[in-house]
Amino acid sequence: MKKFIGVKLVDAKPMTRGEYNIFRGWELPSDENGDDPGFLVKYSSDYITWCPTKEFNKQNLHIAGENNTITQADVNAMTEKVHLQTIKPNSRDSLVTVVTVTLKNGFTLTEASSCVDPANYDESIGFDVCMEKINNKIWFLLGFLLQSGIYGFSGERY
Repeated sequence: MKKFIGVKLVDAKPMTRGEYNIFRGWELPSDENGDDPGFLVKYSSDYITWCPTKEFNKQNLHIAGENNTITQADVNAMTEKVHLQTIKPNSRDSLVTVVTVTLKNGFTLTEASSCVDPANYDESIGFDVCMEKINNKIWFLLGFLLQSGIYGFSGERY
């Protein structure tokens, strides 16, 4: 089999496996636990299914924005870890602020900021400059994901 990356925009609400079976009018199989937490998932094609919570959270990112928008809260929620470092890369006494952000999925983004005169160096200003650049990249990445979720990779709205 070949591998594929799938991105879909879905509507979902918390629902146990037992509640889903009742919703469908099905009898819960004897080897299944009706208390298993999960989500009722509705795709844009109106296809409805159930997904266990762990798998759902692995495959889906909640977006706070209404009407297919990304918000600052979505951007902020993507950051899992921030690493700040000041380095002296050469013999001219210049200082560079380096910020590396690890996103929730393990992907890393790194930015750097420096100043002309080391006497003017301020690590907090460098950090703010780097974080603004990184947040702009996260906006870009989330926008790409949302666009792919709405239009798929073919460019056709589902």
